[in-house]
Amino acid sequence: MTEVHAVVGGPAPAQVGPEHGRPDGHDGETRLRDLLGRMTIEEKIAQLVGFWEKEDGEAVAPMQGEFGGNAKLEEFSRHGLGHLTRTYGTRPVDAAEHAAWLWKFQRDLVTGTRLGIPAIVHEECLTGLSAWKAATFPTPLAWGAAFDPELVTEMAAAIGASMRALGIHQGLSPVLDVIRDPRWGRVDECIAEDPYLVGTIGTSYVRGLQSQGVHATLKHFAGYSASRAGRNFGPVHIGRRELADVLLPPFEMAVIDGDARSVMHSYAEIDGMPVAADPTMLTGILRDQWGFDGTVVADYYGVAFLNLLHHVASDHADAAGQALAAGLDVELPTGDAYLTLRESVRAGTLDEALVDRAVLRVLRQKLDLGLLDATFSDEPPEAIDLDSPEHRSIARRLAEESVVLVANRDVLPLPAGRRVALIGPNADRQSALFGCYSFLNHVLVQHPGVETGFEVSTVLDAVRAEFGGDLVTWARGCDVDTDDRSGFDEAVTTASDADVAVLVVGDHAGLFGRGTVGEGCDRDDLELPGVQRELVESVLATGTPVVLVLLTGRPYAVGWAVSRCAAVVQAFFPGEEGAGAIAGVLSGRVNPSGRLPVTLPGSAGAQPYSYLHPTLGAGNAGTNLLATPVAAFGHGLSYTTFAYTDLTVPSTVPTDGTVGVSVRVTNTGTVAGDDVVQLYGRDLVASVTRPVAQLLGYRRVHLEPGRSVSVELTVPATRLAFSDRTFTRVVEPGDVEIWVGTSARRDTEAVTTFVGDTVPVTNASPRWTTTDIR
Repeated sequence: MTEVHAVVGGPAPAQVGPEHGRPDGHDGETRLRDLLGRMTIEEKIAQLVGFWEKEDGEAVAPMQGEFGGNAKLEEFSRHGLGHLTRTYGTRPVDAAEHAAWLWKFQRDLVTGTRLGIPAIVHEECLTGLSAWKAATFPTPLAWGAAFDPELVTEMAAAIGASMRALGIHQGLSPVLDVIRDPRWGRVDECIAEDPYLVGTIGTSYVRGLQSQGVHATLKHFAGYSASRAGRNFGPVHIGRRELADVLLPPFEMAVIDGDARSVMHSYAEIDGMPVAADPTMLTGILRDQWGFDGTVVADYYGVAFLNLLHHVASDHADAAGQALAAGLDVELPTGDAYLTLRESVRAGTLDEALVDRAVLRVLRQKLDLGLLDATFSDEPPEAIDLDSPEHRSIARRLAEESVVLVANRDVLPLPAGRRVALIGPNADRQSALFGCYSFLNHVLVQHPGVETGFEVSTVLDAVRAEFGGDLVTWARGCDVDTDDRSGFDEAVTTASDADVAVLVVGDHAGLFGRGTVGEGCDRDDLELPGVQRELVESVLATGTPVVLVLLTGRPYAVGWAVSRCAAVVQAFFPGEEGAGAIAGVLSGRVNPSGRLPVTLPGSAGAQPYSYLHPTLGAGNAGTNLLATPVAAFGHGLSYTTFAYTDLTVPSTVPTDGTVGVSVRVTNTGTVAGDDVVQLYGRDLVASVTRPVAQLLGYRRVHLEPGRSVSVELTVPATRLAFSDRTFTRVVEPGDVEIWVGTSARRDTEAVTTFVGDTVPVTNASPRWTTTDIR
């Protein structure tokens, strides 16, 4: 049973019942249907829409300026309100002061509307609660690099506790889109290119957030990340098999195993069918197949986009009817389309039963959250620490675990006493540490002059603290994304006078063209933005050893740097404690243990690319262009070495059974370190083509020098399931290669044979590999 904490401003959420884990039982359902029966059509529709109080210039959603915002909240909510949109995260507000306003607003709904139903308050929480002065954790791509689901659960629980204390009930996270093309701007919001890693890390986030009584919202269901040429909002043309076997499994895991309470539809159209109007996706797969019984909410303005962008609806009323019929319950951020439902019902063009279906789902969610019994008669928090020492500790540990040492020619860690030239546009920039959905880059950038609100060291600050200010010189060299080369000479001089040059280059996260990565910030190449490569080349020409630190939200094509730099360090927007983590890796205080959650590409022309490709996916004798990556999925170096021995795999495994794998891991180096044990498999012959490598399980372990542990992994045969020629997900008999290493490197390997009949996969089939250490 999921643990829930007390609701601020009301009673504790109802305890989950035996059926579908929802509030028990017959009395609760009778109460909801009685409430529905007393509602007018205006009161019903009020429960299906949100309200967003925003001002001109506060653009944090696509085409936000195209939609009206003249309605006043008091008038809009006179019949009640389903959702209150981003009340803390639209502009910098004092949390305690705004909580007082929120409590009063909710009390007014309770006492001033006929039915007295409070609103669900939702917020963004991808890298922490999107609110001024709240802790900002590493971006999801860093979660994937850490390969540590338990720590992600801990982080999400801390985020959820802050949200619940402020009266927030629903978080618009996690993003479960599987990375398919690094040119896509929203890569920094995603976890990995492997669906199992996305599913396990994402489900861990769901469990952590919901342990605090805050409902998680899975984004973006589904197909969004597979857009043509990595263009945001671009059409998606993928086969049923790729959708079923790659893009859907993370959502399936989070729904069935994580009991996620909300799902947000994707903006995408898949083979010409917008998901927001697709009953096969929103009802057939999500509810009928997986048994989801929560609420489906619209991505912002997504219902209206059926009319404005997809042109499958003649007007907003038509769009609203299509979305509602498909299974979309709540329109966010406002009611631009759903407010037409009243006239459609009265005109007889829409069955009111569809409205009732959605309203019941919203009321069930509010009952689950305790809102149907909430009075908000208690006092709101007078003060709240949104960036406590606990938050900082989690942020630091996750940042340290996520830094990936890509290459090292015995220059790192840097010995004490070395003269360090720190160079680059991301060396002394707070915002360089954060993703596009961080409050700093998402909101605060539109409010110049407002302080960050919490302590953030830049890489320059952290390196000076780590090595001593008298040993560290610095030069900016260039900007992230301009062609200004006027700082090159200073950078070259600074590097020439040092023992080692540390170049901190990469991205600036932003929205809709305001950054080099982020929502609406796609690229048509994978070169470092601006003239940053030229800066690196200029410093390399000095002969001073160069340590390249990539502070980015996507992988770039940096094969030229990996072959020429003394070391390459990859950090994916590591958050408020990220600068210290990078400095610690440079000095050796932190032994790097991050592993690449996405392939480092060889070129933009090889995209889209994934390590989950069949034999011909990497290129062959029939082409002169291979798709060989610079570094493979799962790659990452350490300051120590690990050896794998005694791999044991059964010779045969039933197709409806499990594979018991054991491997002994030894730290053969001289310093303590963390290893990420990665288990891969390959189905050698199948009825359809299969990947040359597939992650089956993983486990992070810590070992002192000379110490060993045996890692045991129990892999359900269903981890190797796929859609066969009839599009039925099955496990087939046959030989399977098993190895420990990375997707491209086999440190120790064996072969097993699946025996028995071909077995269909059902909802009850296991999805997780379990691990143990002995």
